[in-house]
Amino acid sequence: MLQISKLMPQGAGLAPVLIKRAATVELDWDVRQKSRFDATDSQNRALGVFLPRGTLVRGGDVLVAEDGSLIRVIAAPQPVLVITACAEHGSPFDLTRAAYHLGNRHVPIELKPDHLKIEPDHVLADMLRAMHLTVREAIEAFEPEGGAYSSSGHSHGNAHAPAAHTHDADHGHAHAHAAAKPKPVNIPIAAATTPHVHGPGCNHGHKH
Repeated sequence: MLQISKLMPQGAGLAPVLIKRAATVELDWDVRQKSRFDATDSQNRALGVFLPRGTLVRGGDVLVAEDGSLIRVIAAPQPVLVITACAEHGSPFDLTRAAYHLGNRHVPIELKPDHLKIEPDHVLADMLRAMHLTVREAIEAFEPEGGAYSSSGHSHGNAHAPAAHTHDADHGHAHAHAAAKPKPVNIPIAAATTPHVHGPGCNHGHKH
C-alpha cells in the first residue's frame, strides 16, 4: 500500500506535464472531506491517505506518495440536487434566499452563479420547492464551499495566496488598511422570510 501524507492543492508548483502523466483517483465528497481514507488509483495501486486533520481534498488536487508518486484527484460524479430559480415565476434572488435557509441548517452547498447543489435530501427538496424553486436530481461532481475560515476553502482551479495591499509612493493615502474593521452587513429579515407571492391570475400551475 502506498502511504500518502502530502497534498498539493490544484497541483500548484508542478509542471503541467507531470500532472497530466500522473495516475488518478476518483473520490466522491463523502471521502474527500475526510483526512484519512483508503482508495485505489487508476494503476490499481492501494493508497493509504493520512493528511493533516481538517484537510479537504478537492478535484484537481495532487496527492504525493512516500515514494514520490503523484496521484491527481478527480471529483467523482455522485447523486446531487441541482437548484435553480423558477424560469417562469422566480428571480435569481430566490437562490440567495435558498442559500440563506440552507446555510442556517449547516448544509454543504456548492455555489454557482445560476444554481446551487446539495446532497440528496427529500425534506430539503420539498422545502425548496415550497419556496418556488426548481429542484432536479442529477449525477455530477460535488464541490461545496469549505467555509470562509476553512484552511482549504473552495478550490477554483488555482491557488489564491493572500496579497499585501500596497500603494504607489504618490498615491497619497494615509489610512491604515490593516486596522480597518469590516462593516456590519444588515440582512433584511423580511427578504429571507417573506413567502413567494404571485399577482392576480397567476394560479402557479407550473410544476417544479
